[in-house]
Amino acid sequence: MTALVIAGGGLAGAAAACELAQSGRRVVVLERSQGPTDKICGDFLSAEAQHYVRRLGLDPHGMGGHSISRVRVIRGQRQAESRLPFTAIGLSRRVLDEALLRHAEASGAEIRRGVTIARHDPGIHFLATGKHDLRGAARKPRTEPEDLVGFKLYLRLSVEAQRDLAGTVEIILFAQGYAGLQLVEGETANLCLLIRRDHLASVGGTWPALLAALIAEQPHLRARLHNAQSLLPRPLSIARVPYGFIHTPTDQDTMFRLGDQACVIPSFTGDGMSMALHSAALAVQHHLAGQSPAAYHRRLAADVTRPISRATTLYRLGRTPFGQALLIRALQAWPGLLHRTAAATRVPQPAWLRTQVQE
Repeated sequence: MTALVIAGGGLAGAAAACELAQSGRRVVVLERSQGPTDKICGDFLSAEAQHYVRRLGLDPHGMGGHSISRVRVIRGQRQAESRLPFTAIGLSRRVLDEALLRHAEASGAEIRRGVTIARHDPGIHFLATGKHDLRGAARKPRTEPEDLVGFKLYLRLSVEAQRDLAGTVEIILFAQGYAGLQLVEGETANLCLLIRRDHLASVGGTWPALLAALIAEQPHLRARLHNAQSLLPRPLSIARVPYGFIHTPTDQDTMFRLGDQACVIPSFTGDGMSMALHSAALAVQHHLAGQSPAAYHRRLAADVTRPISRATTLYRLGRTPFGQALLIRALQAWPGLLHRTAAATRVPQPAWLRTQVQE
């Protein structure tokens, strides 16, 4: 039996490996990391994402994550808060990805670690390298990615800050970008932040200088991070993420693109993980049914275009001071808008339920 090769053992690649191996296919996963590793990600496991983890045979609630049922948006001294349309789990990618890889191996997949793939190889069947493009198979966004820089840091917050943050994901808006803050497993907090590169340069071009400037300008962030302890020697970082990207299918497609190689939703929505898992389930379904990568990509585009389009519109609105002010006033006047917005920017339920049956 010819092995199916998956390039990348992150969320989407490991999920695809689990399902393919459970279906009796011979699977080889090529993963660059030598062991558990942190990823640039909000670590927000929505209801859809939990559904996909459970259908693979794992219990997302048993991994020690933090239950999240509310969202809070902050701009300066103004706040708006609402219940989420589901109970999410704050769970680090280090824990989740490793659990999926171990589960894939237990299901019969072969996991080869420490393998770096830089160039497209015709022997690759599923491309799941996340934000890292391969030469010869790079993503082709329709518009040039914005010159933004993302940071991620794990923190141990004060007891008071942990209490105030419990059960809530916070989105903190400021003129040059936004930040997300939530608890994950082990009383650890995940701080993710997106900033314009020119502003980063204007405050000194380093993470310590940027953090000091934001703490000085943002009272809410200052209160949250008071007496906080960093749990990483330095933050993870990334630049020029192509938000809004959806792979345009062609009949020349030879690989099933998964996760961020297939589509990229703006990070503040918290649906990136569920879209990655949805892409894996849908690709496996199409492969097992003998359908082409192009057919899969067309189906995926139909599933994600609307939520990504809505999220991109909100993202652009939230990138300007005027838009932020308008958004926070609307959310304060109509708290239910947060609930509706969260629901409108997710993979629709019929799409993720469809992957349970053959098309």
